[in-house]
Amino acid sequence: MRVFMLGWEFPPFISGGLGTACYGLTKGLNEIGVEVCFVLPTPVPIDGMTHVQFLTAKDVQAKGGEGTEATTDDVVRLFEHVELHRLGGMLQAYATSATYREAMRELRRLQRLEGQTAAGPAPGGDIAAPHGEFQTMSREMYAGDLMYQIRRYEAVAVALARQQNFDVVHAHDWMTFPAGLAVAAATGRPLVVHVHSTEYDRSGENINQQIYEIERAGMHGADRVVCVSYLTGRIATSRYGVDGNKLTVVYNAVELPNEEELQMAPITGKEKIVLFLGRLTMQKGPEYFLRAAKKVVEKYDNVRFVIAGSGDMIIQCVRQAADLRLGRHVTFTGFLRGKDVAKVFAMADLYVMPSVSEPFGIAPLEAISHDVPVIISKQSGVSEVLTHVLKVDFWDIDEMANKILAVLRHPPLQRTLRKHGRIDVGRLSWIDSAAKLAHVYQEVVGARG
Repeated sequence: MRVFMLGWEFPPFISGGLGTACYGLTKGLNEIGVEVCFVLPTPVPIDGMTHVQFLTAKDVQAKGGEGTEATTDDVVRLFEHVELHRLGGMLQAYATSATYREAMRELRRLQRLEGQTAAGPAPGGDIAAPHGEFQTMSREMYAGDLMYQIRRYEAVAVALARQQNFDVVHAHDWMTFPAGLAVAAATGRPLVVHVHSTEYDRSGENINQQIYEIERAGMHGADRVVCVSYLTGRIATSRYGVDGNKLTVVYNAVELPNEEELQMAPITGKEKIVLFLGRLTMQKGPEYFLRAAKKVVEKYDNVRFVIAGSGDMIIQCVRQAADLRLGRHVTFTGFLRGKDVAKVFAMADLYVMPSVSEPFGIAPLEAISHDVPVIISKQSGVSEVLTHVLKVDFWDIDEMANKILAVLRHPPLQRTLRKHGRIDVGRLSWIDSAAKLAHVYQEVVGARG
């Protein structure tokens, strides 16, 4: 079985949990012997990816791999059965107009370093588009918006797909759904779309109609819709009108740290640390975290609330902390990745995920894997699989504060949550999730005859 997989982030190019999920699922598929051709749009040089081994087009040809006619060095070998194909493009789901312009400036700088021009050949050589067409696309790219990048990704993905042999197309989240539909139509292969989040999760009732239509078209055009939780599945049926028989739930998982990381000593200090780690957006509920923090500080002064993340609510959150007179008790770290995430978990006495609408939520699994007690909102998919955590409605800041105080004041409760939380996490694995995906692939391929 060979899968043509479409995603818009993959370590180390991460802006949220989707990249972690794509990596975990892909690694799991590799371990059970499923071949994956992962197609990633990014302008970042592949030599920044320190955790993978590189395979150039010449190496592909020597090994007799698929798509040997492609003349590109933008092919990376991931594990034994996985190839990562890097295509030029900019897909940033959480970008603002300012960050989008900054990213485009970085793309220009990188292209200058590589001796390219705006009208030069497409990243990926002749797999993207005819030269004349790409000249037009390239000029538009610098002035283009996110929707243009989605259409461009669709075009280059189809061109690459025509050079590959595969059995099924797998598209992760809405930005890749148009490409998934186009590749499936061009190749006659079945399509699996993977819903990690919906527009209703991200925006509440004030949805972007264009994004909604893309999501709906992807779900209805797919042979199978994979959801990260039953909560997300219910949204797919009630909001998007998807037939429940098309839905399959595949939970996310987490890679447990090695023993050396687990033995890492917390940073010493007298203050208790309560951690929020996630995007600072409406969906993640940081304002409720801060309001609960105010109530905690009124009763327990020896505490610091660490907010690790970035997003469109960062300024609002800083102002809110100031308005609540929490300056001495709140620290904003900005976006963290890699070893810095492990370090902040090592500091934490408690992790809180107050999400307004969370399709799944990998961060609580990561917290538990680092022996950190967890409080999560009941409005999350991960609450379906975690039983030994404290749960609260995101809007109930009084109850959230009470549970935070209970954990900070009572060490026996902390120990119980740590011990039994790891039992919950131990039941989840990326290999099990990958095996469920492989079964979905077999079903949709078999249905096509």
